Amino acid sequence: MNLSDIGWDSFFEKAFEGFRDHGFVPARVAREDKDAYLVFSEHGELTGRVSGRIRHEAQSRSEFPAVGDWVAIEPRPEQGEATIHAVLPRKSRFSRRAPGGRTEEQVLAANVDTVFLVSGLDANFNVRRIERYVTLAWESGAGPVILLNKADVCDEVGARISEVEFVALGVPVHAISATENEGLDVLGTYISRGKTVAFLGSSGVGKSTIINSLLGEERQKVNAISEAVGKGTHTTTHRELIVFPGGGVVIDTPGMRELQMWCDEDGLKQSFDDIEALARLCRFRNCRHATEPGCAVRKALDEGILDAERYGNFLKLQKELTFLARRQDYRARLADRAKWKKIIMDARKANTDKGR
Repeated sequence: MNLSDIGWDSFFEKAFEGFRDHGFVPARVAREDKDAYLVFSEHGELTGRVSGRIRHEAQSRSEFPAVGDWVAIEPRPEQGEATIHAVLPRKSRFSRRAPGGRTEEQVLAANVDTVFLVSGLDANFNVRRIERYVTLAWESGAGPVILLNKADVCDEVGARISEVEFVALGVPVHAISATENEGLDVLGTYISRGKTVAFLGSSGVGKSTIINSLLGEERQKVNAISEAVGKGTHTTTHRELIVFPGGGVVIDTPGMRELQMWCDEDGLKQSFDDIEALARLCRFRNCRHATEPGCAVRKALDEGILDAERYGNFLKLQKELTFLARRQDYRARLADRAKWKKIIMDARKANTDKGR
């Protein structure tokens, strides 16, 4: 396997310096199955498992390999296996807060150049959800592109494109139909040798159908969509890196029922830069956009220049990020306390052993 075809470049080559002296070789994580990983390497496909050192030193799940990661492995090609000794620095990563009540990062895809944010032009269409995806995409370090699939079942494609372009300023928007093979040619400009594209979206938007259409074969399993509610099932059950015949790779991901925020204020500001621009025009720098005189945001809302629903979603996401920051700070304090407790306990044990 030619690693440069699937994204290996000078950035990762430099990060890999020193690992070759230990007899390690680079590999890219293609799939995660519980405690095992499918990795692509110069020795072909291998089943990798992380070393005991990674398990012991990792502070969170996000430090374990994720699909798209480049890793340093000790290969055993005759057995079809490998030990993963290190995860190389990531160029980009699309993350969300882990499902449930945990305050923990879940990396959905790593080292991605372009993120295809897929939405259906059926009953699945939701502008507020698109805003959420775009915010996280800007934070990831990858370039977001919005795909409005199922254009064949929508009578107002132009209006839907305008809605999305209004809330996703500067983000390319493409209306396509994977089942009718319409509008897919433009996607090939993003998928090329050495480039990585990740498909993200909720269930039933047609991510796997798009990938099958681009490949020209039924590679990914596709289930039927309920015509009554316009919703599909979780056809894709795990994240997977797929190598395209002409070079380049795509990462298919399961549909997400929830997409909790995992970013900072910068991602929010970039996604809602129109609101940020208005806020800078307020008379007071600490304006809360409530009853303060000279508030440019309230004026834009009253005059209909700023959409009330968009502003409401901005406040909702801002509230989520404030809560996340507090939880992260709390977890950091607990981790720091545990670290110093271990240092003290180890020092006491060393003094006890020395006195024997």
